[in-house]
Amino acid sequence: MPIRAALPRDAAAIAAVHVRSWQAAYRDLLPRPYLDGLDVDERAAVWAARLAEPRPPGVLLATEAGPSERVVGFCGFRAWPDDELDPATTGEISALYAVPEAWGTGVGRGLLAAAEEALAAEGFRDAALWVLADNARGRRFYEAAGWRPDGTVVQDTTAGRTLDELRYRRRLFV
Repeated sequence: MPIRAALPRDAAAIAAVHVRSWQAAYRDLLPRPYLDGLDVDERAAVWAARLAEPRPPGVLLATEAGPSERVVGFCGFRAWPDDELDPATTGEISALYAVPEAWGTGVGRGLLAAAEEALAAEGFRDAALWVLADNARGRRFYEAAGWRPDGTVVQDTTAGRTLDELRYRRRLFV
C-alpha cells in the first residue's frame, strides 16, 4: 500500500474519501439526511484551501498500488491546536479516514503509523486525537494501536445531535 504526502491536486480525492467514510462510519450516529447531504465539491474546496496554505497541515494519502493510484485513505496531522496540551511537544491526528471497502485491510494502520512517525520526526513526543464515544469501531482501532483515552470528554453538536468525543493519547517513539 503506497503512502505519500498529499498535494493540492489531491483535494477532490481526499474529499471523496472523507464524505464516503463519514456516510458509512457515522450512519448510526448522525441523521441520514445530513450524511446524504454531505457535498464532495464543498469538501474539496475546503481541502484545496488547506493544502494551499503557506504552512499546510501534514496530510498523508494511501493509494491503491498500480497505475490508477486511487486514493483509498488519508490522515491529517499537526501540532496540537490549543494550549490545553503543549503544542510544542504534542501533535494531533486531526483526521483519519478510509473508504469502507478498505476497512480492515491495513490502510488505516499504515496511515496512522506513518503519521506517528512524521510527528516524531518533527520533534513531537506525544500525540492526541478525538474519537466519538459511540464510534466503537474507531475506538477499537485506536486502542489496538496503543492509544488510550485520557479521561477528557467534550461535546460536539453536529446536525442537531450532541455527541461525546473522547480524547485519546499516546507517547510517540522518538
